[in-house]
Amino acid sequence: MLSALNVAEGSVAYGLIQNGIVAGVGAVLGFVPQMLVLFFLLSILEDIGYMSRVAFVMDRIFRQFGLSGKSFIPMLVATGCSVPGVMASRTIENDRDRKLTVMTTTFMPYGAKLPIIGLIAGALFHGSAAIAASAYFIGIGSIVVMGIILKKFKVFAGEPAPFVMELPVYHVPSGTNVLRATWERGGSFIKRAGSVIVLSSIIIWFLSSFGTVNGHFGMVDQLFEDSSIKTEQTVDDIAEKMNIAPEDVNAMDTSVLAGVGNAAAVVFKPLGFGNWKPTVATVTGLVAKEEVVGTFGVLYNYDAEKEELGEEGEQIWDRVASDYTPVSAFAFMCFNLLCAPCFAAIGAIKREMNNAKWTLAAIGFQTLWGYVVALIVYQLGGLFTGELSFGVWTVIAAVTAALIIYLLFRKGYRADTSVRTLTSVEVSGV
Repeated sequence: MLSALNVAEGSVAYGLIQNGIVAGVGAVLGFVPQMLVLFFLLSILEDIGYMSRVAFVMDRIFRQFGLSGKSFIPMLVATGCSVPGVMASRTIENDRDRKLTVMTTTFMPYGAKLPIIGLIAGALFHGSAAIAASAYFIGIGSIVVMGIILKKFKVFAGEPAPFVMELPVYHVPSGTNVLRATWERGGSFIKRAGSVIVLSSIIIWFLSSFGTVNGHFGMVDQLFEDSSIKTEQTVDDIAEKMNIAPEDVNAMDTSVLAGVGNAAAVVFKPLGFGNWKPTVATVTGLVAKEEVVGTFGVLYNYDAEKEELGEEGEQIWDRVASDYTPVSAFAFMCFNLLCAPCFAAIGAIKREMNNAKWTLAAIGFQTLWGYVVALIVYQLGGLFTGELSFGVWTVIAAVTAALIIYLLFRKGYRADTSVRTLTSVEVSGV
């Protein structure tokens, strides 16, 4: 089709359309079937009156860590995808409870995160099922811990709103109601999540396709084909800059995205993966979490023309295992499970928060918590396994863990609800 429009393969227009726009639309369409199935099943549960009863039953449990039973529904939905999970929080009337739910719901492991879990479990832990189970415990545990901690701060303080919800009589679901609810939710997902994913895909495409090679800026694939630009000395310089072997150098190593990842990699060094490859994979994971595995396939020079890369990247397990230890790989998994979600979910957070400051606060909080958990896992886990020696970052990790425990058990903010009794003089002076 593009050739019929005289768009040459390898040109900027071709890359923009094929790898930017089409790839972004494809990512959206890939989510649509499973989202429609999820919305359809949830609509049935809601229409027969089951979801209201689940919220009622879970209310007593959720109040133990500062949330109401209505928060259970968004978190249940989020196990399929965080976007509808965040959107489901709008059923919570209390503003602070809704904000707290939005900020913690994305900690739940969902479908797009499973390839990351599969990659780490397969490459470093011989496919251990315990690693997959631990991912769910980490997500649920993060919701519980942060629910308790955040509820003790003034902005979230106060008892959860009284549970008031109509419990309809069980009845056979109405096909019209179910289909209408599915269509409305599906359309909302496509419009809101789709626009964010397509835009972010275009940005990631530009950053990964353009760069500087030997002083020449342009599409890195084309620059690498020019023998006058890509010389042996150029390859050696790139290899030294990226800290990789010359034979492993490819076009993406010279891209803007690789440069940004290489500069930002130092931030992740205390977490055990201070290399530009996992940094870039984490950035592309903001488009969609499963993109982490796909990016690893590109960065580890996997030839997709011979065989399509598996969902869990089993073809590159050996190469990944050579760059990580079990502790550092587990820390990488923890960070990517808990940090800021994909752009589509960020768009949903912005929609539900309806406030730019709260949106940034939510994203910053999620990323900080992911960093803290990964830091504790790598530093203390590495010390326990003998991989690391005692150092400054070990102390910081231990202090951070102690601070979390303190925040869990400290006495939280309590609003002054005392009523001052007026004296007779004050009353007579009114």
